[in-house]
Amino acid sequence: MRNVGKLFARMSASPNKNCKRLFTVCIEGNIGSGKTTFLNNFKANDNMLVLQEPVELWRDVGGTNLLEKMYKDPVRYGCLFQSYVQLTMLQLHTQKTNLPFKVMERSVYSARCFIENMKRTKMLEKVEIDILEQWHEWCIQRADIQTDLIVYLRTSPEVVYERMRTRARKEEDCVSLEYLRQVHDVHDDWLYNRSLFSVPAPVMVLDANKSVSEMMAEFEKCRRSIFENRDKLIMENKNMQKRRNVEPMSPLSPTKISVGSV
Repeated sequence: MRNVGKLFARMSASPNKNCKRLFTVCIEGNIGSGKTTFLNNFKANDNMLVLQEPVELWRDVGGTNLLEKMYKDPVRYGCLFQSYVQLTMLQLHTQKTNLPFKVMERSVYSARCFIENMKRTKMLEKVEIDILEQWHEWCIQRADIQTDLIVYLRTSPEVVYERMRTRARKEEDCVSLEYLRQVHDVHDDWLYNRSLFSVPAPVMVLDANKSVSEMMAEFEKCRRSIFENRDKLIMENKNMQKRRNVEPMSPLSPTKISVGSV
């Protein structure tokens, strides 16, 4: 519990004014969309903090594999798991670094997608959804989780289903194609159609249905775009925040960009 208390204190603290402005990129997408492969492309850069989704923490919560329990019995463990996901993602968001770039696999923002899916499929009780949404809203409003760019690895559910079967994580044995379609629909509504909750930063959409060799070329272009257009993207994000403060936020407002447009 002391660690949780320290985390909450750190989340609410102002950033060190002597540090260079941190540029944070969140990589979003369905299960098996290539997020880890994308992050691996950035690990050779010594000016980036690269943070993978904390799957190992979810697999060992005091000796319990919470990820596996959630997949096998989502009605029983869904609320507990999503609450822990939000805590561990906050730990990544608030991890300090003196480097100018931070690249994260998923985010507190996309945790809302999985809550939304449980809401749509009536997997959880209304009171559980209410608690998760209040917890999520507190994170968004009170924590220092500034995000400057979202990279959405957009895939078809059928493609990621085959990838998931190939990589054969034991926890994912019971993940169905229908579930992947549900997760895809929520991500698409959020980041592509912009018809769900608001988007916190400009979005770069990549077609991640391509082969590994094709995607590596796309990842390299994306990496260069981030390096070369850091200031432009920060300015775009500031403009988005100003529009949010002046007028009601439309779900269609945030900018959607391609690799070659920045």
